Amino acid sequence: MTIRPARLDEVEAILALWQEAGAAPGLTDTGNDVSAVIGSGHSWLFVAELEGCLAGTLIAAWDGWRGQLYRLAVRPELRRRGVATALLYEAERALEDAGAKRIAAIVLVDQPAAVGFWESAGYARQAGSGRFTRNLG
Repeated sequence: MTIRPARLDEVEAILALWQEAGAAPGLTDTGNDVSAVIGSGHSWLFVAELEGCLAGTLIAAWDGWRGQLYRLAVRPELRRRGVATALLYEAERALEDAGAKRIAAIVLVDQPAAVGFWESAGYARQAGSGRFTRNLG
């Protein structure tokens, strides 16, 4: 398995992977928005390549204060093979190198497998907090 930054020519494949993996669709699931992450100087879209195909993704963003993790997605038939763990390790390394001392992950708490993964990776649900969002435009 290879973990590496995504390439611009993979944008459509990444969007298809997210859909196949059952990731909740979002406002930013567009080619332009994914391309913007790939071209950003303060975030990384990591992909896992396994057996010649894109197996998973994870976005790591650094805002100068803390690291954020989004869009951990692995193809269903390739789960439980270490893909998510390898992606997480690379994202944590990149964020630590950038200066992060704390990392937060956006996790869909209604998906027990996702919650279990993050807990087993040493992440804890922050008591007393919630995520507030607002779409712009």
